[in-house]
Amino acid sequence: MTHVPYARLASLWREERAAQLVEFAVALPLLMIFVVGIFDFSSALTLKLKLTNLARDAARSAAADPASDLQSPSTTVPASVMDAFHLIDNYFLDSNLNDCGITARGSPTNLTWTFTATGNGCPSGGLKIIINRGYFFPLSGAAVASASCTSQGTGSPTVFTPVATCVSIQYGYPWRFGRVASILGRSDTLPSQIAAVGVALNEN
Repeated sequence: MTHVPYARLASLWREERAAQLVEFAVALPLLMIFVVGIFDFSSALTLKLKLTNLARDAARSAAADPASDLQSPSTTVPASVMDAFHLIDNYFLDSNLNDCGITARGSPTNLTWTFTATGNGCPSGGLKIIINRGYFFPLSGAAVASASCTSQGTGSPTVFTPVATCVSIQYGYPWRFGRVASILGRSDTLPSQIAAVGVALNEN
């Protein structure tokens, strides 16, 4: 049996030729998380900004239309709501974003129309558009509009007063960061949708 001399063993412990490889193997998972995180969160932020600007434009478009078609809501979607809906849908198509095959079909609930779609190869979370033509908020203490576009206050107005228009867009976002973070045993849950809201005072 051949014995390795003590001096030889000591020299092997001091060997540094493979140290860089070991350090790289240890650092690689962290590096992947940083790179994927930068790209993933920057893409999510870019989408958030686009949807926010789109929601504001859609709210201004609907708010500029006459409110006369809202007096007697029916299953027919009013022209002002259709204007906002088509503006959003056309933006999705022009920007090569999947509109999930969404269609302008829906009945109102307190002057709020909700359109949803999850088909056509849609990202997980789908697409949801909420258009509230009768949005209102208290004179003081009003907060930022929620993704549901539910009017703020203590109840519905006693008379027909569609003060503002609120548009909410909720769109599925396929996060990659969570899958990469699982390499380190993390199980963080990220929101399945990116939500954006826009509010504009009705002009008519």
